Amino acid sequence: MQLVGPAAAHIDLIKAAVLGIVEGLTEYLPVSSTGHLLLMEHLFGWGDDAFGKSFAVLIQLGAILALLTIYFGRILALAKDMFTQWAAARFVIGLLLAFLPAAVIGALGYHIIKAYLFDVRVVCVSLIIGGFILLWIDRLDLQARYHEATGFTLPMYLGIGIIQCISMVPGVSRAGATIVGAMLFGADRRSAAEFSFWLAMPTMVGAFAYEVYKSRGELALGGNITVTAVGFVFSFIFGWIVVKTFLRYVQRHSFALFAWWRILVGGGGLAALYIF
Repeated sequence: MQLVGPAAAHIDLIKAAVLGIVEGLTEYLPVSSTGHLLLMEHLFGWGDDAFGKSFAVLIQLGAILALLTIYFGRILALAKDMFTQWAAARFVIGLLLAFLPAAVIGALGYHIIKAYLFDVRVVCVSLIIGGFILLWIDRLDLQARYHEATGFTLPMYLGIGIIQCISMVPGVSRAGATIVGAMLFGADRRSAAEFSFWLAMPTMVGAFAYEVYKSRGELALGGNITVTAVGFVFSFIFGWIVVKTFLRYVQRHSFALFAWWRILVGGGGLAALYIF
């Protein structure tokens, strides 16, 4: 990305803020943050050079830190209790079981995923299909048997982790796959959404660290620090807002809003690609 003059610099700051907001708003909702960022970067013409790749990776850290900040007390309590209470230890084991499939497949399939699936057409189709799946889930007469994310069975944690692997296709949504998987296994909407937060911690931290490692030769960490900082801050702020409000929302509402948003964005993206 080349910055030319004060006007161009201001435009880039605005773009960075917009992308930071998009990352923060979409990371923990069932709408696919990766898909939205790919579409926005395509629109802005970012993402092809070293700085664009650095920016996309680094603003994710803002959303990760927002979640870790909110859950910090609970994480410390869990770390303490896991050595003295079986319920806490079992939940930690469950998190590891849920995290393991994505870690293995992500490491083995990293280059294939990057080479063939990070395409705006794949994103748009995935958004539309995922939207209809959310509408389908809302209409199912599911009988919830689990009302606490810490109370799922160990096979259920592993099953959710396997389903989460589908979200490696950009546009599917990690949160969406996790929530849908948990609900199909018998969780209510709130506990399914809360477990998506818990599973996001190892999954996102692991994916972030692996992405930084794999792209270390391409990351322009010293360039355009102000632009990166703006995106990071907005990602943190809006990620924090979503984490604080999403559980309350799903207790009272269906997923229809997110479903139709996905269909609208996916359909609009396809129309823009083939019309313009």
